[in-house]
Amino acid sequence: MLVDSHCHLDRLDLSAHDGSLDNALQAARERGVGHFLCIGVSAENAGAVKALADSYDDVDCSVGIHPLDLKPGEAPALEWLLGELNHPRVVAIGETGLDYHYEPEAAELQQASFRLHLQAANVTGKPVIVHTRGARADTLALLREAALPQAGVLHCFTEDWDMAKAALDLGFYISLSGIVTFRNADALRDVASKVPADRLLVETDSPYLAPIPYRGKPNLPQYVREVAEFLAMLRGETYARFAEQTSENFKRLFPLARVKG
Repeated sequence: MLVDSHCHLDRLDLSAHDGSLDNALQAARERGVGHFLCIGVSAENAGAVKALADSYDDVDCSVGIHPLDLKPGEAPALEWLLGELNHPRVVAIGETGLDYHYEPEAAELQQASFRLHLQAANVTGKPVIVHTRGARADTLALLREAALPQAGVLHCFTEDWDMAKAALDLGFYISLSGIVTFRNADALRDVASKVPADRLLVETDSPYLAPIPYRGKPNLPQYVREVAEFLAMLRGETYARFAEQTSENFKRLFPLARVKG
């Protein structure tokens, strides 16, 4: 069994499945995907991801505000976030983090929001899903400051081994997406070969970043199989063992997720 540890089911392009999310999820199940984590990115989609998790036995969700979805000058309220997290199918916080690549001018606001999410993680004990781009030093500094006992995951990881090692030392997991299959991703493949087997997750981040051979097309949860097969080959492991290991890792990191098998 595989787990797609990070997908945006409320944003999928469903044209390949006759506009049906049921069909898209079934196509993934038929390729061995047994569970999906649907990710919250804003106050506006918190209700949608919770409704999806309530609708499917093999879907859980997270709630949070992506650094690029912050309203100008306004960090989310802790009370709002804690209220949204108080739901049985919300198993994680985020995605949250820092993105200076697209909005360096919003660094102060992003840091305030990230700190708030990390505070909520300490209050609730739920793991945090971290987005980081162009903000390596500040991301690590805030994670060290928070000192989360239950840690979390750096999703769709695209940084170097030094950052991966620093995050691993803080107890975090590393999740890899279809980017690892891209022709120009040699540095990321080096990271993928070094991450300990018990700290690695796989994801699609669908509808974004479809792996080879689907690059440039809308991504779908079923394509997590391509990511997993590529990584198993890269690491010299059997696909079956890699799928089992990453699923066990997911269950360990997200103990509230209702993963069968």
